[in-house]
Amino acid sequence: MSVCCCGVECVVLIGFSRWLWKRCTYIGSNDSATWPSATPEEFEPVPRICRLILAVYEPDIRNPQFAPPGGYRLNPDWFIKRVTYQQTQGRAPPYIIYADHDNHEIVLAIRGLNLLMESDYKLLLDNRLGMQMFDGGYVHHGLLKSAIWLLNQESETLKKLWVENGRSYRMVFAGHSLGSGVASLLSVVVVNHGNKLGGIPRNLVRCYAVAPARCMSLNLAVKYADVIHSVILQDDFLPRTATPLEDIFKSIFCLPCLMLLICLRDTFIPEDRKLRDPRRLYAPGRMYHIVERKFCRCGRFPPEVRTAIPVEGRFEHIVLSCNATSDHGILWIEKEAEKALEIMKESCSDTVTSPPRVQRIERLQTIEKEHKDALERAVSLKVPHAISFNKESFEDAKAEEEEEEEEEEDDPNEESSNTQPKSNGGKANWDELIEKLFTKPDSEELNLKRVEDAQGSQNS
Repeated sequence: MSVCCCGVECVVLIGFSRWLWKRCTYIGSNDSATWPSATPEEFEPVPRICRLILAVYEPDIRNPQFAPPGGYRLNPDWFIKRVTYQQTQGRAPPYIIYADHDNHEIVLAIRGLNLLMESDYKLLLDNRLGMQMFDGGYVHHGLLKSAIWLLNQESETLKKLWVENGRSYRMVFAGHSLGSGVASLLSVVVVNHGNKLGGIPRNLVRCYAVAPARCMSLNLAVKYADVIHSVILQDDFLPRTATPLEDIFKSIFCLPCLMLLICLRDTFIPEDRKLRDPRRLYAPGRMYHIVERKFCRCGRFPPEVRTAIPVEGRFEHIVLSCNATSDHGILWIEKEAEKALEIMKESCSDTVTSPPRVQRIERLQTIEKEHKDALERAVSLKVPHAISFNKESFEDAKAEEEEEEEEEEDDPNEESSNTQPKSNGGKANWDELIEKLFTKPDSEELNLKRVEDAQGSQNS
């Protein structure tokens, strides 16, 4: 009997030692080890977008504090609007609107979490797993609410800029950390309700989520990979932390302990169970992973950028690294992205002596094929609410939306007593979506405030 117990203990000890070794030796570059390298053409906007996000933090646009000596220079005369915390009244992080006439883009850039602002925490806490469904998937309720508020505030400004510039400029939404979640969901809303910006087509909408928050279910993360581009620096903790955002920032001052507990828990969750959980949130879109450190090597190496649209293994593993929080900083990401782009351009200039027009076209075709393959892979893995590229093309979906809007306009006597939004695969009528988001949650917040006040009075 004792021999049998000793054997079981040895097996458990060996198994635990093997798990501990794998967890301690797992590094951020393992997540993208099989991904192909990005091209300078597709990665070129990233340093410029990072610079625009940094501009939200600037107290004086004409005398920037964070301007890199050799980086992209912003034109102060092209800033259309700058909105502060006082103006948003806690409904969204501060943001700017910038008309980039050199690159034919209209950019709305949103700053990241401010640890000193209570409104940012309230935005993150306004959510429960499975609370909010949109476009056939689950999203973070507070971030979606903030995105729709922001669109309501700035739709006329953005629409006017787009029309004045011949309806040819790209509409770019960008954000860092907390702002990345708002920007990502804002782009999803605009794709589904392009009429809010004058009927802007899907191919002119872009989003750059820098150090992205997990804000949408897997089917949506893959579906919008042609619109949303997530940029992750090496070991960044936020895209890998599958726990709800509200739990992360409740424990932000004990983040290493929280990450270790999440790592232990997720180790014993089977991969297929994660994929088939429709409420589990993920970092959105196509991923660009900046890798600059290697296993058992000191210091940073010349950064390289890998890209893919992963379905399984989508940054699921917590990296136990001392750089997990420093890699989340927008300053580091901007610096390393600029350096990586310079390296890519130098390597291309050594082998190419003329503009590679044909290669660019082939790369665009490859990107489209990768998106199609990712959608089909999600269907084959039985990801909830996943769509097939052939079964439901984005053009057909848009045509169906337009038909529905025409039918609603032709039938004004239709019953409107139902408070739940009508949906077609999760797509909601705009007015009913607004009513659902901004009426019911407000009453819940009021009730929560009353409970907190009652608890405070009891404690006093």
